[in-house]
Amino acid sequence: MEIKITRTTTPKQKPDENNLPFGTYMTDHMFVMHYDTDQGGWHDPEIVPYGPISLLPACSVFHYAQECFEGMKAYRTAEGKVQLFRPMENVRRMNTSCERLCIPQLPEDVMYNAIKTLVEVDQDWVPHLPGTSLYIRPFVFGTENYVGLRIPDHYLCMIICCPVGNYYKEGINPVKIIIEERDVRAVRGGTGYTKAGANYAISMRAENNAEKSGYTQVLWLDGVHRKYIEEVGSMNVMFKINGKVVTPELAGSVLPGITRKSCIEMMHSWGLEVEERLISIDELMEAIHNGTLEEAWGTGTAAVVSPIGVLNYEGKEYTVGNGGIGEVTQKLYDELTAIQWGKRPDPFGWVDPVC
Repeated sequence: MEIKITRTTTPKQKPDENNLPFGTYMTDHMFVMHYDTDQGGWHDPEIVPYGPISLLPACSVFHYAQECFEGMKAYRTAEGKVQLFRPMENVRRMNTSCERLCIPQLPEDVMYNAIKTLVEVDQDWVPHLPGTSLYIRPFVFGTENYVGLRIPDHYLCMIICCPVGNYYKEGINPVKIIIEERDVRAVRGGTGYTKAGANYAISMRAENNAEKSGYTQVLWLDGVHRKYIEEVGSMNVMFKINGKVVTPELAGSVLPGITRKSCIEMMHSWGLEVEERLISIDELMEAIHNGTLEEAWGTGTAAVVSPIGVLNYEGKEYTVGNGGIGEVTQKLYDELTAIQWGKRPDPFGWVDPVC
C-alpha cells in the first residue's frame, strides 16, 4: 500500500532541546490507517498534520480497552544522520499484542515503511543534543460504534512522535525501588506479555504510592505465588549475582523487551553467563544478605538501562552493591547508546538508517 503524504502548512515551533520532558511535544505529522471489514481490511495509509481525531461516544476502545501500542526511538548521529534501532522487532511485537487482543494483524511491510516515512517527514524534529532522541509511538484500537462485547469490524492505527530527553530525572544515576507486595501487574494467561494500555493503567496505583514514598518505581512480583520477580516498573529487570546475570524468564506475564533482548545478546557476545529463569524474592534477599548481589538494573526503550541503587522490601531499605552504577550496567548503557547514536560500529546489524 502506498502511503499518501499531506504536509502541514503551519509547522510548529520546536521546543528547547535543553528542556525536553518525556512525551510532551508532538511533531508536526502523524500516520493514520483504517481497518474496515467491509473494505477488505487495512486501507488508505496516510501521513497527515498532527491534530485531533473524531470518535463517537460508543467507540469500543472506551468501553472494552481493546488497544495496544509500541515504543521505539530514532537517533541523530554526530554526522547529522537519523537512524532507528531494531524497528522490525517492534513491528512484530505489536502484532503479537494484536493477536492476543483480537485486533487484526497489521501488515508488517506497511508499518515498517510508515515508521521510516514518518520519521523522514519529521526528521527536523529529531534532536541533536547528547542523550536526546525522537520517541515513536505506534498504536491501534477498536473504533466500533457499538456498546457490547464483540470483536469490532473497525479499527484505527496511528503513529505519533515526540522529541525526548531522559525518561527518569535521575538519568543514568541509580534509582530507588520498592518491592510491591499488594498489587500485581499481570498473570500468566493474561496480557502481561503484550503492550496493552490496560497493563499500564493497573500499575499506576502502586507506582503512584511508590513515588509518594520517595521511590522511582516498583518491583513487581508474580500474581499467583507473590514471590517470583517479574518486572521493575514498566521495564524488564536484571540482576548480577555472584558473577552471573539472572533475568526473569518470558513465560507469558513478562514483556519480551527489545532492549532486554539486545542486552542479553550483547552480554553473550562478551562471554557473560546469562540465565533466563524464575528468580524469587527470597533468592534475591539472600543474595543481598550474603553480599553476592553485585548489580541490578532495568532495561527498556525509554530509559535504555537504569541502574538500581536501593531496594525496599517489607519496609526496610537495602543497598545494591555499593549503591553506585555497576560495571556491567555501565558497559551495557555505554555500548547500547553508542550503537544507537552511531558513535561506534554496529557489529549486530541492529541499526536501520532513515535519512
